[in-house]
Amino acid sequence: MKDTGMNDDILISARGLSVGFQIGKGMFDKRVLKAVDKVDVDIEAGSFFGLVGESGSGKTTLGRAFLKAVPITEGGATYNDGEVELDLATLDGAELKDYRKRAQLIFQDPPPPPPALSPRMTVRDIIAEPLEVMGLTKSRAETDERVREIAAKCRLNLEHLRRFPHAFSGGQRQRISIARALVSGPKFVVADESVAALDVSIQADVLNLLKELQRDLGITFMFISHDLSVVAHTCDHVAVMYLGRLVESAPTMELFKAPRHPYTKALFSAIPSLDPDDDKSAQKLEGEIPSPTNQPSGCKFHTRCPFVVDRCKTEEPKLEHADGSGHEVSCHRWKELMESHAL
Repeated sequence: MKDTGMNDDILISARGLSVGFQIGKGMFDKRVLKAVDKVDVDIEAGSFFGLVGESGSGKTTLGRAFLKAVPITEGGATYNDGEVELDLATLDGAELKDYRKRAQLIFQDPPPPPPALSPRMTVRDIIAEPLEVMGLTKSRAETDERVREIAAKCRLNLEHLRRFPHAFSGGQRQRISIARALVSGPKFVVADESVAALDVSIQADVLNLLKELQRDLGITFMFISHDLSVVAHTCDHVAVMYLGRLVESAPTMELFKAPRHPYTKALFSAIPSLDPDDDKSAQKLEGEIPSPTNQPSGCKFHTRCPFVVDRCKTEEPKLEHADGSGHEVSCHRWKELMESHAL
């Protein structure tokens, strides 16, 4: 652990980050599934960073790599909150235990099965467990005080703390999960599809709660979702992921106003409109996302892209700056397509 003694605008920084899983069987079968492939990304401290893409694109794996919940197999990532600077690729032992206080996860699945919230523990014990495991409090009275404080911030009252998870609605269970994740005072939180299973009205309530907590506690959120309307409402900056790679990254309003990658454009065009006179036609994506075990050469998206040319099939595009606003895109033809208004 390195004590930096200064604050940095970038909390999480990754360069060439890859996460692979051994899928071959036997000593002579060395096949590796690359769930995340050579990702470069910076997450600003205090921001609400969104990550979107289809199922199987590697969003959850990238989030867990930043939490050191899965090993980083290539490249690297650093965490710098102004107090400490940590190399996430080599983090272990006492440094990893310290990092667990600083980085937490809000699970996707609060209702059982599978139970992210133990059905045999009261809400008080569920929220208090991180404090006890990490040794952050010295007495039961201090633990109870911390639990009541974070429960109030998450709109849970004292009566709720005595109950078990099955007695609550989906939105209430999600607030319990949020309280448990925040009770240790983390500075970085990954919210993995944390409102996907909730009704629309409850989604709005939980999202507003997360924004309120971000503002009041100065937390940096990485918000993983497939719902673009939720991302537009919540996030400051959005990255689009496809088959383990980032294909576009930009401030939210800039990305929704002028997407520069064909995959991003296709995702946006698929958003249904409430306007009956809206005659825009969705840009259809042919076929399914390729298997990570048999990835196409060149641009990973070329097998489904309507603007593919021979270069796309052989040469892998790099993530490059599109302008001075922090907009980055990974496409050989993005300038040409923007000039011709094809996007």
